Amino acid sequence: MKTFDIPFDHIAPEEYFYTFEEYKPNIIRIWLNCSRKFDYNHGKPTRSVWGFWKRKSRKYFAPVNSSTVGKEVDYKNTRNYTAMKLHLNPLEKAFL
Repeated sequence: MKTFDIPFDHIAPEEYFYTFEEYKPNIIRIWLNCSRKFDYNHGKPTRSVWGFWKRKSRKYFAPVNSSTVGKEVDYKNTRNYTAMKLHLNPLEKAFL
């Protein structure tokens, strides 16, 4: 298995783990994998893309989907489930 030098210190949620994959020569795709088995997919592994890491710029990017790199994100504003930015209204922000 190939290892990558990425400054990634999120701790995976319970029953989840991260994997890193070379998506393109300059881009690493970060997957959040679930270790539970589900009936809907006959027990096959389930995963979602956490985000992307660009080697040259050494920056993180949110996913649009599993194959499209979105906008740049500040790592400090990411969560362990996703790099996508939260769009909260004032009431929702009050509960965080």
